[in-house]
Amino acid sequence: MSVLFVVWLFCLPKPLFQNPTSTVVESREGVLLGARIANDGQWRFPAMDSIPYRFEQSIIHFEDEYFYTHPGFNPVSMAKALWQNMTTETRRGGSTLTQQVIRLARKNKERSYFEKAIELFMATRLEAGYSKEEILNFYASYAPFGGNVVGLETASWRYFGIPSSELSWGQSASLAVLPNAPSLIFPGKNEELLRAKRDRLLLKLHENEIIDATTYELALEEALPGKPMPLPQLAPHLLEKIRSASPGERISTTVEANLQQKVNRISTDHHYQLKQNEIHNLAVLILDVNTREVLAYIGNAPTDKENNRFVDIVDKPRSTGSILKPFLYAAALEGGDLLPKTLMTDVPTTINGYSPKNFNNRFDGAVPADEALSRSLNIPAVRSLQQYGLERFYQRLQEINLKQINKSPHYYGLSLILGGAESSLWEITQAYAGMASSLNHFNDASSTYREFEFSTPTFIKDEGVSFGEEQFQPVVFDAGSIYKTFEALKGLNRPEGEENWQHFTNSQSIAWKTGTSFGFKDAWAVGVTPKYAVGVWVGNADGEGRPGLTGIQAAAPLLFDVFDALPKSEGFAIPYDALLETEVCTKSGHLAGIFCDHVETDFIPEKGIRTEPCPYHKQIFVDASERYQVNSSCYDLSEMKQKQWFSLSPVQEYYYTHAHPEYRPLPPFKLDCLREGEKVMEFIFPKANETILLAKDFDTQVNEIVLQLAHRSPETRVYWYLNDTFLGTTQTFHEWAFTPLPGEYILTAVDEEGNEVKQRIVIANAS
Repeated sequence: MSVLFVVWLFCLPKPLFQNPTSTVVESREGVLLGARIANDGQWRFPAMDSIPYRFEQSIIHFEDEYFYTHPGFNPVSMAKALWQNMTTETRRGGSTLTQQVIRLARKNKERSYFEKAIELFMATRLEAGYSKEEILNFYASYAPFGGNVVGLETASWRYFGIPSSELSWGQSASLAVLPNAPSLIFPGKNEELLRAKRDRLLLKLHENEIIDATTYELALEEALPGKPMPLPQLAPHLLEKIRSASPGERISTTVEANLQQKVNRISTDHHYQLKQNEIHNLAVLILDVNTREVLAYIGNAPTDKENNRFVDIVDKPRSTGSILKPFLYAAALEGGDLLPKTLMTDVPTTINGYSPKNFNNRFDGAVPADEALSRSLNIPAVRSLQQYGLERFYQRLQEINLKQINKSPHYYGLSLILGGAESSLWEITQAYAGMASSLNHFNDASSTYREFEFSTPTFIKDEGVSFGEEQFQPVVFDAGSIYKTFEALKGLNRPEGEENWQHFTNSQSIAWKTGTSFGFKDAWAVGVTPKYAVGVWVGNADGEGRPGLTGIQAAAPLLFDVFDALPKSEGFAIPYDALLETEVCTKSGHLAGIFCDHVETDFIPEKGIRTEPCPYHKQIFVDASERYQVNSSCYDLSEMKQKQWFSLSPVQEYYYTHAHPEYRPLPPFKLDCLREGEKVMEFIFPKANETILLAKDFDTQVNEIVLQLAHRSPETRVYWYLNDTFLGTTQTFHEWAFTPLPGEYILTAVDEEGNEVKQRIVIANAS
């Protein structure tokens, strides 16, 4: 007897069911986002936690009315079944739901009286070890519902397209009768037999006062399940990512179902427009700024297989274009290297052979730093990176978790700031969200700001699971620098049709940035508000470039349509405790110097007080007519006039005057005045230590090179020399074209007043 008890005690396997299950992904509200079939080819959702009341009543009244009172078997039902099987040709089972659970766990072995005895024996052990609710859950999770559909939740979605919690009485009754003979009563076949079984069950529910007469009549009119429906595919790329990491599990994500559906529609609309230009792929990521939870995830456009529809773009490294510029701007502000409106040089530039160009191929001479950022000018960005320090900036990028930028700083060089590195939409969006959450946190609790840490984004609800290992990073940029960066990014020109955005009642203040990679292969747009961070990438997954594939044309319109689908968010609060109020030169953006004629009070980042006073304003002396500069060597001290003058270098001035007609160059000195240290002219091309390559045309003829020079007084005559050889004279437009031989030379320019500039140049054949 004791041996039999031991066998009974350990007769159930652990776990009871070892069937592979489908991967099921749900939204934060419990809405099904998508599922992947189990490894054995069955649609079998993971076990349910509870059974809806309507199905519970339906299955009990159809299969086992005494389920809640019997010990695992029903002697009366078994006796009736045995008598019927012995006296008629009709076969009757008589098994309880508990026994059916055992049969399902034993893979529906061939029916025999011996097998029935084993099921009865194990059913009593099941009743002893599990609650009635757990046993019912086993049945609802593993019962067959026809074809390769297993389990109530799976059947509910496959046959009615809704979760089991929303099944009506008619639908619940239809599903309750299916496991009784799934191979015979398959939806779409034998409908009359299925209807008869369902209607008998509904009548029984009515007679037992489970449903009232009206409900009974309405349930009889409900349609039967038909051909299995496709499951929702609201976030297929996120589903695949979760399936790879957690196969066979039911995962509740942080995605908001309604928002995901809206962004799906928006992405579909934009993809339709983009594919007219043979742009086939896009990705969108929406993060909650403060929790860093993923609210919507579009891994790719609804394109076709030939255009890589299954590739998840969100975590794939792509050329960053200009999308890193705000981080450099914030770093320079935070480090005390720059003020928000400091004039930055924008002239033809060559640094160690690298010659960046602005997107519009024009030069401003000098431009405020915030405007250079908002207009995404390349030359000021490269010069700023050189001044800030390549390795220093690279370290800041590592601190904000841009881990895909993983080669040495010198591998990227100064092109790092213009797209020379690769990062993913996942990393870029979380970095922007990190700055926004840091600013929010400072404004909410400035006293603990320095101890605040933020984590990488998560898409798993309540578990903090993200791509790769969870990482925590301290605040990288101070709140004042972040705020000033966002203020500059709010100044960007919005896409066509959005120019008057601030006049719309539903508009919101968005700090945003676009980026375009070399060759028009990647278009970026990222925007943040105090609540949301939205990242957009548009392009072709295979790297094919297309005309018009720019951040402002291809990605920004999608970005703003996504923001329109989000609840309105107010602007960022000003972090006064992280800013200093001080006087700033209005024209140069530097700290006000003693010679600045127009000064304004502004709030600047804390370390901005370290920057130099305005270097562009100087004190000069002019004659009585104010047409010439003078000094004591040529003019009576008593007749001199003192002036404060805003003056740029000759090259800056050369380009600055085109956009600033109000600019007044320094007056020339009177002819008889001594001049010391005045820089009146400067080479534009070539730059110091620059090697000039002699290119050839299609006829293999060497092309001319064009020397350029900026002079404060363009009408002055300038004489050009190469070593001791006289080249010629220019006036007004100081450019000289010629075809030299390879070699090293000294280039000299002398104006008619004897001012001289010299520069060593190297000329070589292009390889």
